[in-house]
Amino acid sequence: MDFDKVASIIRETAAEEILPRFKNLSAGQIHEKRPGELVTEADTEAERVMTRRLRDLLPGSKVVGEEAVAADPALLTVLEGEGGVWIIDPVDGTGNFAKGNARFAVIVALVRDGVTVAGWILDPLGERMITAELGGGAWAGSQRLAVLPAAPLSDLTGSVKRSGRLASLVAKTGRKGSAAHDYIDLVTGRLHFAHYNRLMPWDHAAGVLIHAEAGGHAALTDGRPYRPRAEEGCLLLAPTPGTWTSLQAVIE
Repeated sequence: MDFDKVASIIRETAAEEILPRFKNLSAGQIHEKRPGELVTEADTEAERVMTRRLRDLLPGSKVVGEEAVAADPALLTVLEGEGGVWIIDPVDGTGNFAKGNARFAVIVALVRDGVTVAGWILDPLGERMITAELGGGAWAGSQRLAVLPAAPLSDLTGSVKRSGRLASLVAKTGRKGSAAHDYIDLVTGRLHFAHYNRLMPWDHAAGVLIHAEAGGHAALTDGRPYRPRAEEGCLLLAPTPGTWTSLQAVIE
């Protein structure tokens, strides 16, 4: 698998299928695939292009794309099997994208035999791509990335959907509609932690690997390791196991 070629495919698809449609969508190019969940022509066309090109790049591989699964949920079972599987989120943060909000991104992961071995997250407007290969560190171009150091709860910043008691114990919480941007922020010094209760593989497979390769610690809040599939439960990411444990005690 040509790691840099994957990055080129993602960038080219964003330039050709996503960015020309940003702030340029007609009403007929935006739909609800389920109540409250949007899909746009940018999502479907970008996924179509990347599905073909990534499958050609790695003969014999399969593809699990967010929009393909919306049409056929049985595709998720592909992640339970062996071999190479691409996981694609063509536009993470579709709600933001449809509103003209710049916080959207493209996510691609490669899974082999049930293990995420590579991940790419592209912020097309910011012209930022973060990547990781299993055992090879997390990178933004030639810059090696690292999570923020451990800190007391009162100094932490994080992304959570419902803060509850946690909001009074940490420095700042919020959520801005794109898991991809949360993962970028986790490895570029902007966030200490993140918590998710919707664990679709296209949102998290690449990001969990990138976070781990940047030195972070992640697990489901019941202690199980994260796996790149449709998991039940909640995912918590933190700089260290100790910080994870402190957060886990107050986040539920």
